[in-house]
Amino acid sequence: MTDPAFHIEGAARGSRWLLTCDHATNRVPDWVNGGDLGIAPEDMARHIAYDVGAAGLTRALAERLDAPAILSDFSRLVIDPNRGEDDPTLLMRIYDGTVIPANRDAGPDARARRLDRLYRPYHDAYAALAAARPDRAICAIHSFTPQLRGRARRPWSVGVLYSHRDERLGPALIRECRDRGWVTGDNEPYSGHLEGDSIDRHALAHGRPNVLIEIRNDLIADPAGQTEWADRLAGVLEGFLERWGV
Repeated sequence: MTDPAFHIEGAARGSRWLLTCDHATNRVPDWVNGGDLGIAPEDMARHIAYDVGAAGLTRALAERLDAPAILSDFSRLVIDPNRGEDDPTLLMRIYDGTVIPANRDAGPDARARRLDRLYRPYHDAYAALAAARPDRAICAIHSFTPQLRGRARRPWSVGVLYSHRDERLGPALIRECRDRGWVTGDNEPYSGHLEGDSIDRHALAHGRPNVLIEIRNDLIADPAGQTEWADRLAGVLEGFLERWGV
């Protein structure tokens, strides 16, 4: 596939879990403003462009769980796959104090092109993997910045997010993480329910068990941290569905 919208690893692996990484890279395709959104390299390297460390963590954790994984291959600033198609933040024009020039004047044609070439292919592949077995459970991997500009420092190492519409996994996972001594946010640093997001679309709409795990990105910024947290999370998620009768 040229100019892929996503990568799939271990499609035939045997676990019930499907691991997903919506914000895996900061890549800007050449056909989007010449491959440049008009912001500084240091901004493209931070959390506004992708989830730092999440891709490496996702791959390592998927291997440990013998689970398939799907990872996006375009920056969230090009188009955010973790938003509904009608969400006003689908194409961010300003994020954490940084104006995105290539999005500021992006009109309906640019939006439609990004949907057709990136967003929809990713979600079509995600849907197929999710439907590949009837007992599928979804674990979405994200990372969060330790501190937004002008905001208080976030105290959590891990955030576990879930919707009020399905609390089968989230609260139980929070308990197990806290039992291990990890400073764990309960629907922090964000709410776990967003209409039209990936979990809403591929899990809640189909009754699939689900959870979203956020790791503070300074903890997984390098391969050593990604390996460490893959081992830690695998120790929780292995057998987790069976322990909680899901």
